[in-house]
Amino acid sequence: MKIHAEALLFDNDGTLVSSLESVHRCWTRWAAEYGITAEAFAQVELHGRPAVEIAADLLPADVVPGALSRIERLEVEDVPNGGVQLLPGTKDFLGALPADRWAVVTSATRRLAEARLDAVGIRPKTLVAADDVTRGKPDPEPYLLAARELGVDPARCVVFEDAPAGLRAGRAAGMITVALTTTHQAHELDADLVVEDLSALSALVTAAGVEISVRG
Repeated sequence: MKIHAEALLFDNDGTLVSSLESVHRCWTRWAAEYGITAEAFAQVELHGRPAVEIAADLLPADVVPGALSRIERLEVEDVPNGGVQLLPGTKDFLGALPADRWAVVTSATRRLAEARLDAVGIRPKTLVAADDVTRGKPDPEPYLLAARELGVDPARCVVFEDAPAGLRAGRAAGMITVALTTTHQAHELDADLVVEDLSALSALVTAAGVEISVRG
């Protein structure tokens, strides 16, 4: 299978890098600090959602702003403690792409996203973070904004995601979707193409854009 596109849009956590251990560590500590029971915490989906939505699900509205500052600080401070690692294939796949043909689109805040990306040597020319939008994934706004910043028709973009919410955002934006089974099982991911991780793919830059192929 080959996919032709003009721009490639990547989620970060679970797609380019792994931060699951850090997320679990920091959010568990955060929940304890705010007196959230294990039962209540277990019922909330953490992955692929903006922190503001998670906090709003668990805390009174007047507590949310302070709680958001606290979780951001915990996660940023955890980055140097092995809080993020490159996922297989990330370095080679991004290295094959022109800087103006791809973007990172994350539900993390800009401060946290930049800390994690910088820790593994990824420096995107275009980054759309939670601070840049009013509605996060699964709303299409983050991906539509990235397409606009790259100057590419959304229909000519490919979204790479590991979470159902992100894939729904990509589809709602009218984009081709590629799912990676790094944090969810294949049957949980509704996408045009499902692969294990970016090491399963190759990218060929052409005059018309980028041709993405499945290896082997």
